[in-house]
Amino acid sequence: MAATDPTPDLRPVYRTDLDGLRGVAIALVACFHIWFGKVSGGVDVFLTLSGYFFIGSLLRHAIASADPVASFRDTLNPWPRLSRLLRRLLPALVTVLIGVAILTVTMLPQTRWVNVGREIIASALYYQNYYLAWNSQDYLAASSANSPLQHLWSMSMQGQFFVSAMLCGLVLAALLKLLGTVLRAFTRPAVIRAVFGVVVALVAAASFTYATIQQGINQPYNYYDTLARLWEPLVGGLLAIWMPRVRVPSSLRSFVTVGALALIVSCGWWLDGVAEYPGPMAWIPVGATLLIIASGGGPGTLPSANRMLASRQGVWLGNLAYALYLIHWPLLIFYLSYVESDDASIVAGTCILAVSLGLAWLTKRYIEDPLRGGQRSPLTTRYWPGHPRIRYAAVLTVLLVLGAACVGTGVKLWERHMSTVAVDTTELDPHLYPGARAWADVPVPALDPQPTPLAAEFDLAPTTADGVMADFTDLDFHVGVYGDPTATRTLAVAGGSHAEMWVPALDIIGKRNGFKVTTYLKMGCPLTLEETPTRSDGTPYPECAQWVRTVLDELERIRPDAVFTNSTRPNPDGRADYVPPGYLEVFDELTAAGLPVVGVRDTPWPHRDDGQPITTPGCLAAGGDAQSCGSNRAYSLAPHDPIADYARGNPLMFSIDLSDSVCDDTFCPAVVGNIIVYKDYDHLGATYVRSLSSALSQLLAQELPWTGPPFGPFD
Repeated sequence: MAATDPTPDLRPVYRTDLDGLRGVAIALVACFHIWFGKVSGGVDVFLTLSGYFFIGSLLRHAIASADPVASFRDTLNPWPRLSRLLRRLLPALVTVLIGVAILTVTMLPQTRWVNVGREIIASALYYQNYYLAWNSQDYLAASSANSPLQHLWSMSMQGQFFVSAMLCGLVLAALLKLLGTVLRAFTRPAVIRAVFGVVVALVAAASFTYATIQQGINQPYNYYDTLARLWEPLVGGLLAIWMPRVRVPSSLRSFVTVGALALIVSCGWWLDGVAEYPGPMAWIPVGATLLIIASGGGPGTLPSANRMLASRQGVWLGNLAYALYLIHWPLLIFYLSYVESDDASIVAGTCILAVSLGLAWLTKRYIEDPLRGGQRSPLTTRYWPGHPRIRYAAVLTVLLVLGAACVGTGVKLWERHMSTVAVDTTELDPHLYPGARAWADVPVPALDPQPTPLAAEFDLAPTTADGVMADFTDLDFHVGVYGDPTATRTLAVAGGSHAEMWVPALDIIGKRNGFKVTTYLKMGCPLTLEETPTRSDGTPYPECAQWVRTVLDELERIRPDAVFTNSTRPNPDGRADYVPPGYLEVFDELTAAGLPVVGVRDTPWPHRDDGQPITTPGCLAAGGDAQSCGSNRAYSLAPHDPIADYARGNPLMFSIDLSDSVCDDTFCPAVVGNIIVYKDYDHLGATYVRSLSSALSQLLAQELPWTGPPFGPFD
């Protein structure tokens, strides 16, 4: 809808061209998701239109409430609007969530059930955007490993906007009504419009400022944050407030619409939406949407370009936009999972779009419309004479509620089951489960691997249970003590999770050979002196720089006998591994202070030949095996340890490379010696690390004789 009459309290003329604009937006969203792996401006169009419609309706409510006949109760009562929102949004959403739950159980490995289940709940309760923000899940190209509900972040954001705007709008309307009993000026539509305009403009400006600042601090979180996105629907609301006073010259109206459409259609190609939205560059799709709304307003007929948007096909697609948005992404993700691919071909993508359109039409006609109080379903006329819409709606509501209850109960039961899963492989018979010992040609009986794929994610180093790893925001170090706590010799393990994963083996070696293992660990924070460290998702990580400085100062103060840390990591610019310059600065500082450093080469991060990462437990749970879930060694590892040359020139730097205990000359299997190698995408499981104790002991003893004589594989 759009306000085309300067009298603000009249219902505006219905704008079918804006339905067509919705059709353009959903076409962009779906096509970019399926084929191009980029973010279009379609979601920003939806947000702007939502604000235009919703803020406009709240303004009309406030103007109508100024009438002395209207009661305060009616002015403040949120239920009429809330019930319409629920009927509009929930039926299709619940239907899709039930379908996703069924397909998840039938098509995805059990290792993914918990996360998808949590996202079902997050989507149903409209906080999916923050769930993704908290988990730093990038919104980029689809892949078989993506969540089938990842796209619902925008639905959650809009739901939060609708409810908060409704409550604030109703309170503002009531305050204006109260002021109107004292000063008649506050009953005038122009004054009410001005007050709404000032309030909305202030909140929009604050949101835009916040989004701009946060873009340089934590963009992955900023992308999903409602506070950062709020300005987009609010500027649409501002246009609704002042629409009667906005006029585009008749001679320019079609030109403006065509130019704005060109911006909306093309911006996904030349803008990196994931990196730029909802910052200043989001004004391009948002501003273009405002121009199209404004150019179609005013007296007279729609300009020719807007009439093109209002075509029967455009309006039809626009009316299906909500259901199509909900449906197309899950279908894409389940298809990619089924074919074990991260790309959809032209033919496959076209079929996904066609099926999505068909399901969207069925959802709208037989679920959305009957429950919204719109058109009758043909089924009701045939099977429920009398009051068919009411009876059909009642039955459908009951079915959806029951289905949602079953899904919610199933999610909670599965989460409870997973919460009881524990890994205790400390007493595994090494002759039955040799793990890394199998590289020494020891016999390997035919047994199912341990831990099970479903439990592998819980195969953790003891430091996790002991709570001695600092989280992302913690600037303090928390010292864990392992090995022989009474020993006089100390090996300090420092860095992030890739240093932590070696603690199970070092604990065993320290106990047997009489030295203490102390830990200085922080999530996602290797020992590096780079000025602007980042997390794995590219987010700036200033807390890491502060923490590393504190830990280095502490190590130089207490002077352990050696420092154990990572010496390499995957090359961000291509295959193989390398030594980051920030690591070398740490090694220079510690060795200059007279502290020996043991640099352990990072293990391969499994990838398929096409470069897509492999999450080992999930791959195995889906029916894969040691070979199909393994990876090419050359993809992750350089031919020689990249730190070796530096170590040869620094007498206090010792390099340790355990790559041959994870891979053979060319391949890195997912299961070795009946033990699953990785607990997730890039971390060795504690069970496999313990099986590496002998190999690690031999290498340590070569460099640091005080770590004791090496022991055999079955000692």
